[in-house]
Amino acid sequence: MFNKKLKKNIIAAGIANCLLISPVYAANWLLLQGTEPEDAAPRIKMWGFIQAQYQKDSSDPNGAGGYIPPKLIGPNLSSQQQFNINRARLGARGAGFPLDGKVNYFLLTEFGNNGITAPGDRNVRVTDASITLNHIDGARIRAGLFKTPGVEEGLQAIHVFDYINFTTVTNQLMLERFPNRSYTGNNPPVTLPGPAQLGGFEKSVGAFRDVGIQVFDTFKVNDWEHSYAVMYGNGNGLNFGDNDNNKDTYLYWSSEQVYGGKGGRREGLKLFAWTQSGKRQLDNTNDSIHNPQEFDRDRSGAGVKYLKRPWRVSAEYMTGEGMIFVGPDKPTFDINGGGAGADGSNGEASGWYLEGGYYIPGTKWEVDLRYDVYNRLEGDNFEFEFETVTYGAQYHINKKTRVNMEYADRSAEAVNFATGAGPNANLDGVDSRFAIQLTHIF
Repeated sequence: MFNKKLKKNIIAAGIANCLLISPVYAANWLLLQGTEPEDAAPRIKMWGFIQAQYQKDSSDPNGAGGYIPPKLIGPNLSSQQQFNINRARLGARGAGFPLDGKVNYFLLTEFGNNGITAPGDRNVRVTDASITLNHIDGARIRAGLFKTPGVEEGLQAIHVFDYINFTTVTNQLMLERFPNRSYTGNNPPVTLPGPAQLGGFEKSVGAFRDVGIQVFDTFKVNDWEHSYAVMYGNGNGLNFGDNDNNKDTYLYWSSEQVYGGKGGRREGLKLFAWTQSGKRQLDNTNDSIHNPQEFDRDRSGAGVKYLKRPWRVSAEYMTGEGMIFVGPDKPTFDINGGGAGADGSNGEASGWYLEGGYYIPGTKWEVDLRYDVYNRLEGDNFEFEFETVTYGAQYHINKKTRVNMEYADRSAEAVNFATGAGPNANLDGVDSRFAIQLTHIF
C-alpha cells in the first residue's frame, strides 16, 4: 500500500510540475451550448454523436467470491467486461432567423445504454430541451431542461471529453443519484456468472442537468472573457416536473484569458468557481413506515483549465455536504440503514483531480495522465478514500472521429478499518480497469 501511494504521489507531483512550466480546452460552455450566432444560425441544424466502447475490470472478488459494483462494468453491473453503445445522441439546434435571430433553441435525445436510460429500461430519453432569449444586453435568459452551471466534467460537451470515465469525485459526488420513493437498502455482493441483480433505481442519474431558468452572459475586457450564470431549478434532474416544493440555486463564474481558436478546442487560461444548494426528500430509515424527511444538498468547487498546444493541464477541487451517495448498490445514503455511522444524508465529502495531456506534434496522437482523489463521509467511522491514476491516449482519425484508450490504476479503502475488516472485506481487490472507446460526431 505504501509503494502504491508513493507512486501516485510521484505522478501527481509530475502533473503539477507540468502545470507550472507548460503552456485544457478552455471553452465557454455557457455560450457554446446555450446560444447561436445572431442572424447567422440556421432554423434547424441536426447533429449528434455515437460512442461505442469496450471495458474490462481486473478486480478480484471478496473471500466468498462476491462482487460489488466498483468491480463490475456499468450501467448493467452484470459482468467484468462488456461491449456497449455508451452514448448515441441525436439533437437539433437553431435560431428563429429571419423572424427573430435573438431566439434560439437546443434539443438533445439519448438512445445509448447508460445511467440515463438503464433505470427502468428506457430506450430513449430527452436530455436537453431549452429556449434562450438574447434580447437583454448582459442578461441572456435560458429556460427548460439543460446542463447546470457547475463542475467542469459535467458542464463540458461529453463528445470532446479527453477521457472515457469520469473521475471518482465527479461520478459519486456530482453525478446525482436520486433516492427512491421508499427506503431501498443495499444488495449483498453477487457471484458471477449469472445476472448480478444489481440496480434498483427508479430514476435516472441527474446527468448534471435540471429543469429551470437561467440568467447568464459573457463580458469581454481586452483579451479576458468573464462569464456568469445564475440558475433556479427544480432539483429533480432529467424529470420534467418537480417532486417537492423545494428549488435548487446554482451560481457560476469564470474568467478566461483567450489565446485563440474557437469552439470546444479554444486555447486559453480559464479560472472558474461554482456553488449549488438545494434540498431533497429521503426516506432513510430501514423500517416499514414511509416517512421521508428533508435534507440539505450543497456542492461547491473551483478549478483552472489551461490549453496551449501541444500542452493541456487542468485541475479542480470540490466539496459536498448532505445527500452523499454511499451505495454502492441501490440509491442508498446510509450503509447501515439507520445504524451507527455511515450516514450520507448529513455527511461531508471532498475530492480533486489534476490532469494533463500532450498533443504529439506532427502526429494524430495525444497522451493523457490524470490523478484523482475522493474522500467520502469525512470524519465518519466509515470514511472511504478512493484514488485513481489514469493513463490515456487518443488517436484523432479526423476532426469528427477519434479513438480513446485508457488504463485506470484504482484503489479503495475504508480508512478506519484494517485490511479485510468491515467494508474492506469487499473493497479489497478493487483493481485496474481498461477501456477503449470510438467516438464519431455528425
